[in-house]
Amino acid sequence: MPPYYPGGLEVFAETVVPILQQRKLFRTEYTGTTLRDHFGLPRPQSRFALHPEPAV
Repeated sequence: MPPYYPGGLEVFAETVVPILQQRKLFRTEYTGTTLRDHFGLPRPQSRFALHPEPAV
């Protein structure tokens, strides 16, 4: 763990993450454009499309 926060975390990210990326152990870009895409989660159906109510 870094000795203090946030400076220790910044140093860690700037020095260790590039090494991990070079070794293909850490991503260099996200796989999708949304968080749902990144984690491979399916898009849920709209609850409004399942039971449309008639217009009054």
